[in-house]
Order: sequence, then C-alpha cells, then structure tokens
Amino acid sequence: MLELLSIFVNILLPVFTLVLVGYLAGPRLGLEARTLSKLAYYILVPAFIFDVFSSAHIELGLAARMAGYIMAVTVGGILASMAVARLLGAGRELMAAYVLIAAFGNVGNFGLPIIQFKLGDEALLAASVYFLVASTFGFIVGVTAATWDKGTNRWRAVLTAFTTPGVLAVAPAFLVNALGLPTPIFLDRAVSLLSAALIPLMLVTLGVQLAGIPRLPFDRHVLAASAVRLLIGPALALALAGVFQITGIERGAGIIQTAMPAAVLTALIALEHRLMPDFVTTVVLFSTLASAVTLTAVLAFV
Repeated sequence: MLELLSIFVNILLPVFTLVLVGYLAGPRLGLEARTLSKLAYYILVPAFIFDVFSSAHIELGLAARMAGYIMAVTVGGILASMAVARLLGAGRELMAAYVLIAAFGNVGNFGLPIIQFKLGDEALLAASVYFLVASTFGFIVGVTAATWDKGTNRWRAVLTAFTTPGVLAVAPAFLVNALGLPTPIFLDRAVSLLSAALIPLMLVTLGVQLAGIPRLPFDRHVLAASAVRLLIGPALALALAGVFQITGIERGAGIIQTAMPAAVLTALIALEHRLMPDFVTTVVLFSTLASAVTLTAVLAFV
C-alpha cells in the first residue's frame, strides 16, 4: 500500500498537478487551448523529436519491432473494444466511437512525462518512438472510424498523419544522426530549450482542454470504453512483449504508453466528424480521472 502511495505521489501527482494548474488557470486567465495546442504541435513537438532522435542510438531492427509491437497492441485493443461494444448492444455509430477511443491514447501529454519520471531520461527515446508510431497509427485508424459512413476521403487522413510536424522532423533528425553532422551551438541550444518546454506546456494545455469539457452524462458504455482503454491495452502489451522480443526499458515504456487514457484529440475528431461527440468527450474526461488509479497499479507492476 505504501508503495502504491509513493508511486502516486512521486510519479503521477506532479503530472496531475500541472494538469490542475491548466484546469484552474485556463478559464481565469482566458487561456485558449487551441493556441497552446498549436504552439506544441507546430513548434515544440518537432523540436523535441529532433532533439531526441538527432543524437539517439537505436538499432533499426529494434525500432521496427517496437513499431510492430505498439501497432499490434493497438489493433488488439480495437478488436477488444468492438467485442465489448457488440456485447453491450452498441449500434454501428457507437461501435465506431469505441474504436476511435481504443485507437488513440494520450501517449504525448501523459505518456512522455510519466515514463520519464518512472524510468528516467534514458527512457525518453523509447517513449518517443512509441509516441510517434502510436499517434500516427491512432490518427489514421481513428479518423477512418469516424468517417466510415460519411463519404470522407480517408486517404487524406493517412496523408495528414504522415505529414504532421512531429513526423516530418524525424527525417532531418536521422540524417544529422547518421551522417554525424555537427549542429551549430546556437541552434542546438535553441532546439534544446524548445524541447524542454514541451512536456510542461502539454500538461497545462491538457488541463485547459479538460476545463472546457462540460459535465456530461455517464453510462455503462462510458465505463466500458474507458475500461478497455485503461486495462486491455497494458494487458495486451504485457502478453505481446515476448512475441516481439521487447525487453528492458523498451518493454516498460511500451506497457506504460498502452495504459494511457483516451487522448483529448479523440474528442476533437469526434466533434469534427459528428461521431457522438458527447459520448467521446465524456470518456476522455472519465478515463483521465480514472487513470490516477489504473496507472498507479500499472507503474507498480512495471
């Protein structure tokens, strides 16, 4: 019991504290989540990715196994969510909402800082690989699910996912890394400063975003979709780690990333494509709050 309390206080509480700062300060200071998100999305995320991968040392085979591992876990979670939705009598639209939630965890705002606090700075590389792959794959699957019956061009979703600023930053980072190109000191320090700002800003932004979510109805589907997101993911990650030969820090980071609550972006996708936005938004809020308990248990195990 003392170990669980220590994990919550020392690893999760700092993260939730910054989320609370954003939640309380956002409405009072008139902070706009959209502006903060754009700052992180277009400037800080690419800087962080470049800073991590330009000096990273990771075997290509290992990176490929990690990518296959996180996608396999995500697909397993999606299949589990569809089975649960069908068992509970969900219709086609509600099942699509289940898929969107299962496909897209909060691997950025929550995953990166929690892994850093739990496993140390050396785990940020593995966490970033999972972050890139999971967010890109989740975006593609999520938008496809949200637009399946609406005639939207789903190839545009694929193109958008692969042309996000964070993904685009990978190529120059690996080029600098592979060729051993020196980065000018002024540029290296500027990128490092921007990179260091990413995690605190993302957590505060998450709080601002959650403050804008109204109190919404709670039902068995909210509980079920949240349970799949928070519990099935890490269970699958644990079961499949051996299959993909994922061990050590990469295994721990993978299990933690798959235990994240639903990403706030799922609510934005649901709103944009009119896929039961009230339901998806409620799951985002409930799963974020419930993760205080579930993540404590996962971190204790890892």
